[in-house]
Amino acid sequence: MRRPQLKIPSRLPVDGFILALAGTVALAALLPARGSAATVVDGASTGAVALLFFLYGARLSTSEALAGAKSWRLHLAVLACTFLVFPALGLAARALVPYVLTPSLHTGLLFLCLVPSTVQSSIAFTSIARGNVPAAICAGSFSSLAGIVLTPLLAGLLLGGAGTGGFSAGSLLSIVEKLLLPFVAGQLLRRWTGGFLTRHRRILGYVDRGSILLVVYGAFSAGVVQGVWHQVSPWQLLALLGVEAVLLAVMLTLTSAGARQLGFPRADRIAITFAGSKKSLAAGLPMATVLFGGHAGTAVLPLMLFHQLQLMVCAVLARRYAATAGPEDGGLGPARHGPSDGRTRSSGSASTAGPPEGASPARTAVSSSSLNSRS
Repeated sequence: MRRPQLKIPSRLPVDGFILALAGTVALAALLPARGSAATVVDGASTGAVALLFFLYGARLSTSEALAGAKSWRLHLAVLACTFLVFPALGLAARALVPYVLTPSLHTGLLFLCLVPSTVQSSIAFTSIARGNVPAAICAGSFSSLAGIVLTPLLAGLLLGGAGTGGFSAGSLLSIVEKLLLPFVAGQLLRRWTGGFLTRHRRILGYVDRGSILLVVYGAFSAGVVQGVWHQVSPWQLLALLGVEAVLLAVMLTLTSAGARQLGFPRADRIAITFAGSKKSLAAGLPMATVLFGGHAGTAVLPLMLFHQLQLMVCAVLARRYAATAGPEDGGLGPARHGPSDGRTRSSGSASTAGPPEGASPARTAVSSSSLNSRS
């Protein structure tokens, strides 16, 4: 009798951007910015945050948002999951302190629950799963737009005494200056910058990621200098990962079952499941630097872990949806349609709504969130 052989996958489901983030964290641990260098890094991080939100505003198509506004029930469902259900679960996790989570890790977990949903990765997963891609575009865009206002306000309400230093008029002014004004400027200048951004979207993707890496380096450098990382042990990180796995499982179940109970068709249920259960690393990191300042290092750690976890789990889930799609769903059924089939046949989907150009669907499902330039 032949012994079964262990098959090693040719490509591990690890986001390359997460590897870059891990390298940046390691660099900050070994060579943190101190003194005048810290001042320079802090100023550069502030500029990077403004640039990120300017690009978010410049990329958000007003016509796309208006075209998808007809599915208002779907968008309300996603917004409710993102800014009501997630925060409620984050508050409930307070019961795990101090036995499972430390107070600082719970603060980061709660902040994770306040961050808006992703855009690009939600689109990619919905496309692979044969869902309503235009609805995913609009739901993610609405979530990102609402998050610029709701995330800081919810953080001020729920985290006012948990390391953010309270929510004062100065905090609000800082948010307006560093987040809202660049976003509005991007929207106002989109008429002149939209074409340039479209032609150079791949290069600007590296600008996005480079800006985020700079923000991460500054935040974690400050944490190393202040000695906050001596407060987190490997066992506490494992406990945090377990809590986040439960959080993701609960949200995937609630979004899928809730959308079914509300009578949404299959394509809309898929969009709600992916857009309502995911969180944006690209939007959350710069927001954390504004809200937490020097304490942003531990605050963004739960978000970074959740980002990679949601990519791996949703990649499997999207391919499972695709494998069970019938002809009426734009698929070929379980017998003929494999998880690696990358054709998009969602009704009403635009040609720009699928996975990024030049990437296979399986690869897009794992790596597209690192390019979520509109999340």
